[in-house]
Amino acid sequence: MRSFFRRPEPESEPHRGYYALDDRFEGPDYDDWDERLDRATHGFVDEDERGRQRWWHRAYWRDRRWHWWLVRAVAAFLGLLILLVAWLALTAPLSKSLRPLVPPEITLTAADGTPIARKGANIEAPVEIAKLPAHVPEAFMAIEDRRFRSHWGIDPRGLARAAFTGYGGGSTLTQQLAKFTFLTPEQTLTRKAREMLIAFWLEAWLTKDEILERYLSNANFGDDIYGLRAASLHYFYRQPENLTVQQAAMLAGLVQRPNWLHPVRHYERAEERMRLVLNAMAEEGYISSAEANGPSPRLDVRAKKTIPTGTYFADWALPQARALLQGRGGAGYARQTVATTLDSRLQEIARQVLRDAPLQGAQVALVAMRPNGEVVAMLGGTDYGKTPFNRATQAKRQPGSTFKLFVYLAALRDGWTPDDRISNREITEGSYRPKNARGTYSDSLTLADAFAQSSNVAAVRLMQQIGSDKVIETARDLGVTSPMTPGDPSLALGTSTMSLMELTAAYAGVAANAMPVQPHALPQEEAGFWRKLWDGPEHLGGRVHEDMQAMLRGTVNRGTGRAAMLPIANFGKTGTTQDNRDALFVGYAGDLVVGVWVGRDDNSPLGKVSGGTVPARIWKNFMTRALRIGGVPKPRSLPTSDEIEPDTGNIILEDGDTVLTLPGGRIRIDRDGADLVLPDYEAIRDRIEEGQAEAEERYERAREQLQEREEAF
Repeated sequence: MRSFFRRPEPESEPHRGYYALDDRFEGPDYDDWDERLDRATHGFVDEDERGRQRWWHRAYWRDRRWHWWLVRAVAAFLGLLILLVAWLALTAPLSKSLRPLVPPEITLTAADGTPIARKGANIEAPVEIAKLPAHVPEAFMAIEDRRFRSHWGIDPRGLARAAFTGYGGGSTLTQQLAKFTFLTPEQTLTRKAREMLIAFWLEAWLTKDEILERYLSNANFGDDIYGLRAASLHYFYRQPENLTVQQAAMLAGLVQRPNWLHPVRHYERAEERMRLVLNAMAEEGYISSAEANGPSPRLDVRAKKTIPTGTYFADWALPQARALLQGRGGAGYARQTVATTLDSRLQEIARQVLRDAPLQGAQVALVAMRPNGEVVAMLGGTDYGKTPFNRATQAKRQPGSTFKLFVYLAALRDGWTPDDRISNREITEGSYRPKNARGTYSDSLTLADAFAQSSNVAAVRLMQQIGSDKVIETARDLGVTSPMTPGDPSLALGTSTMSLMELTAAYAGVAANAMPVQPHALPQEEAGFWRKLWDGPEHLGGRVHEDMQAMLRGTVNRGTGRAAMLPIANFGKTGTTQDNRDALFVGYAGDLVVGVWVGRDDNSPLGKVSGGTVPARIWKNFMTRALRIGGVPKPRSLPTSDEIEPDTGNIILEDGDTVLTLPGGRIRIDRDGADLVLPDYEAIRDRIEEGQAEAEERYERAREQLQEREEAF
């Protein structure tokens, strides 16, 4: 106690930390201690409080020291740099500048190697700076980027000049390479910023010569020509390694506005621009004044063999060819030739048949394929030059009664047979009341007769009994992907829309008894045993398939499709939509499945044209020539009531373009307007018997061949 409370020395200041208890003793200075303790603990308290705060609190950022800010700024910069490098590596890979900007030229050939179409850009092999004369790259640098060798992707002087004068974009060759290789041509500040960033990236990883090579190998020179080599060959018919100064200057001037300065169409403009390039080269010291004043070059554009750039089939096949080449690693700069499934002979037959058809201003489409989906002929309209719209693949029209295939097949799969009967009475109740085409009704029909006569009321009643879901399921199994409305009674009459290609492929599934069939324009390898086992097509039951084929055959031989009848086994179905706006016939014979559509683009009625008239005759004419068959159809026993004129009693048998009449005991055969009178009945009978025997023999031969093909398939 005495050691703690002690008297201070005389005339000395009181010791710090004590205070006077009275005039003799001093005690501790508690205020001073509190102040010192607060200073000591202040930092720890602040740290503890700051630790409880989050970055969105204002206090979190207050009273931070400079070194704290510095460390985090450096870390943020490094993180941003890493993200930027990763972004450029993903969005602007250097390898992309080695690929052509547009797909190179592809020549499509028929199955026999005949070229049928050529599409794509004119692209040749890339150039190498080391192999080019010095004046060739100098011409481009003089007019496009004079300080190319000295800048780092961006030319500040060029940008300042462009901003001050308002002339030119101030883009360097590196920026132009970045723009047309990695970016879109949109004019925005964001795109310009990305262009500059990628230009820095290219300059950091590529040499000047590599940048120049890639620029020259991809620049656009008009006429769908990309790259210096292709341009040199097109305009001057020489390799770029042999270009003169004037030729190089004219090509260098083209890249600014290729179409405006096109030398073939606007030589004066191209020549004026060439002089500007030559003067720029002289100012930079690349050439002398004498060379700059040299004569203008002479163009040497040589016409290539004329091959269509597009056809209905080629437009449909090209995406498949591109996908094939892409799957092989891309086409690079080389031209490619791709063989298709098109049969040149069948395609020409299709053209002739459609050209001779009595269309009366209507449009027509035809698709012919093998049962495995190989498309061998296609026409999507009457004139591709006038309208390249493909009505076989792009048009979505109602299939009409051809859709009944799915209704009756669904019934067969559900246990019905062709001999089962369905009501054919007129529908007089409900909101939907379809009518039969000729207004004829009966108590009931067998499914086979209802299908052959294309009874509308029978089809609607049949779908109601089996359910629309089963009809839609059957259509889906056969490859139909177009929308179909469940529960809609009009679905049975083909009111849902689909393409002719889609519909024909569904019939091909029945022909091959393998579904679905995928139409394709390129040959495909046959699937192996294990692939067929695990991922093979579905098949109809043997009885179901036979019954469906019998019903399709009945339509042609004794139903609405008689005009398509052939002397061999033929199967098909007619289709006519409301008010005769669409007329179709789809069927198969031999190894061909063919669909024909006739209609108008404005969807106006066709008059008296139905599926059993013009489309059926087009189908027959095509099949007759395609399958190389002839003769008369299989003779019939008796004419139907529809074939007897009520006034005269004459018998009229319509078979395509042939009309056989029996007026007053004489036989007249009209073919293409020519009359042949045959009064000798014995001779007539002999000819009929000979024709019948020949037709029967051909019929049996064809049936045996078809059976052998089906068994082999």
